Amino acid sequence: MPRFLRNRRRHGTALGYRGGFFLAVLLLAGCATGLQAPGLKDSAAGLGPVELESVPFFPQTEYQCGPAALATVLNWSGTAVTPGALAPAVYLPGRRGSLQLELQAAARRYGRVPYVLEPRLDHLLQEVAAGHPVLVLQNLGTGWFPRWHYAVVVGFDLERQEMVLRSGTRRAYRIDLALFEHTWRRGGRWALLVLPPDRLPRTATAGRYLAAVNTLEQTGKLQAARTGYRTALGRWPRNYAALMGLGNTAYLLKDLRQAERAFRRAAARRPGEGAAYNNLAQVLLALGRRREAGVMARKAVAAGGPWVDIYIETLEQTL
Repeated sequence: MPRFLRNRRRHGTALGYRGGFFLAVLLLAGCATGLQAPGLKDSAAGLGPVELESVPFFPQTEYQCGPAALATVLNWSGTAVTPGALAPAVYLPGRRGSLQLELQAAARRYGRVPYVLEPRLDHLLQEVAAGHPVLVLQNLGTGWFPRWHYAVVVGFDLERQEMVLRSGTRRAYRIDLALFEHTWRRGGRWALLVLPPDRLPRTATAGRYLAAVNTLEQTGKLQAARTGYRTALGRWPRNYAALMGLGNTAYLLKDLRQAERAFRRAAARRPGEGAAYNNLAQVLLALGRRREAGVMARKAVAAGGPWVDIYIETLEQTL
């Protein structure tokens, strides 16, 4: 079996599996302190007012706000699904609610990229202004007696100091901006985008977005992950991690020509590392170009590193 280098997510971080690349996953801090709304004058200047009226609405019954909110953003993204269909996967009767990890995992099962925003109010507003509804977690109670609630932000008006939510049984619930931020802050300022893989968050960073796409790849959604890597390369065309991810998914989908192009570009970006050379050698072997594969395998062995034993195995296959 070819020793091809892939990526693997484990315990919340991205680990090299048979080589590949390492992605640092940004862990969301718990409950941030201090209100951010007073500082929006500069960071959100010129935004709004915005209301995404076409975003679907599913009235939320007691304890079922998680499935309803997720169905809202999934249907907006082009996936037709009802809260009832989602409930078995994301609703935990013992907790009378849903956990964030279950919501993200369910989004991936539908080939969508779940992207957790940085805990910043201005980033949330920028995403809504870009046309992206944002699923948020609120604590409508207190720190010692929480009332957890999921809603979807679909609009805002900074001049009137209000937010617009799909929340509970209200399609366009208008809430004071300061009150919204208080409840959102008590929920850890957790905010989630659920996007089709050909659409990039406005506030995305390369590491954060590629971590989300890499998890999509590891759960077997290869076609969606390949599209996500292509989307990332549209903004960061020289990103090594995105090139390796595109090569990996193309190889697994039997698109050897695209895999070859991606790994050649990755090797050119980091000629001192062996992973891209090793993977390129495997692609060339699959294409029947054994001599070229040997040249690439030798470059991988010469680069050395923790995966050199695998590079040597690849070289032996070319002889």
